[in-house]
Amino acid sequence: MSTEVLVLYFAKSAELTGLKSETIAVQSELTTFQLWQELEKRHPKLSAVREHVVLALRQEYVALGDQRVSLQEGDEVAVIPPLSGG
Repeated sequence: MSTEVLVLYFAKSAELTGLKSETIAVQSELTTFQLWQELEKRHPKLSAVREHVVLALRQEYVALGDQRVSLQEGDEVAVIPPLSGG
């Protein structure tokens, strides 16, 4: 079953996608890495930040990996790339 979620892009991810946000339909049960793969399919340039990106689901950080998440209609997913600077 698919669920519509709002994806927010910040900093470098917004630059790579050309978007600040979009609504996408994804499986309601998937791993954080599968969620990332869906985003990369839509925006192949995101692969440039894959190794360093952090996702936030409902304002809680989640690492890319095999952690399973349950998405609900209207959930917010933020793509937070690494911040530059020292």
